[in-house]
Amino acid sequence: MSQKRASKTKKKSEETGGSASRPGEQAAAEPFETSADPAKPKMRRKEYEAQMRLLHGELVALQEWVKASGSKICIVFEGRDTAGKGGTIKRITERVSPRVFRVIALPAPTEREKSQMYVQRYLPHFPAAGEVVIFDRSWYNRAGVEPVMGFCRPEETERFLELVPEIERAMVDSGILLLKYWLEVSPEEQTRRLESRINDPRKVWKLSDMDLKSYSRWYDYSRARDAMFAATDTAWGPWFIARTDDKKRGRLNIITHLLSQVPYEPLEPRDGKLPKRQSARGYAEPNLPLRYIAEKF
Repeated sequence: MSQKRASKTKKKSEETGGSASRPGEQAAAEPFETSADPAKPKMRRKEYEAQMRLLHGELVALQEWVKASGSKICIVFEGRDTAGKGGTIKRITERVSPRVFRVIALPAPTEREKSQMYVQRYLPHFPAAGEVVIFDRSWYNRAGVEPVMGFCRPEETERFLELVPEIERAMVDSGILLLKYWLEVSPEEQTRRLESRINDPRKVWKLSDMDLKSYSRWYDYSRARDAMFAATDTAWGPWFIARTDDKKRGRLNIITHLLSQVPYEPLEPRDGKLPKRQSARGYAEPNLPLRYIAEKF
């Protein structure tokens, strides 16, 4: 297990490029790829679930380390519509405690919140000791959907992009580990997923009027994304980009990367022997008119 932890530390150093350079600089020299490797076939469900089972065990180990160490972790998920943010967050949190892993998905701001300093409504949700807070969209609305859809003025976005690196520096200086993920999906796959939401009654709740309005503005979102990366990809708050045309591979890659960024320790093995159960001491099932549900399966 110590070899594994050393490997993770080495991997983290390689991915971030070390402390001497900005994590975004090396990636910026390469073309921005929006689709997965076409040579890779879609991952099979059995293989995916086997890998996810292992990662869930590691996430539990991370959780116990966060509780024991009093660490504070803030994870931001941003990305294209239909890129898979919600599904990725669900897989991260489905085997851990909601008292440690808190998911924040704020609704549209109220009139009172609109009058506040822009990031003010996010501050109460920042992690305290022993917490992992996941933002399903975040203060970066001001850099993406708001300017693209006309919900704020251009000068408001420019001011936000100037200020947010220092806000995030203050977060990191206070002891918060900040991880920012951008999920990128190709235009063809986005079209397929939106059409699926239209035609599948199980998914229709995922389709909003905003999704339909946003669909035609692919390149407006691309320009907003590029400006956001240029202004806010810093050494203390780098952006990590995941291609998610293949949702299964994307989720596994994101969780694996997340684990590589946190210096957590493995779980100590527990004594699995159950104690002897007490004797009945005269207890008998009561004769009460209890309402059992019908056993149809």
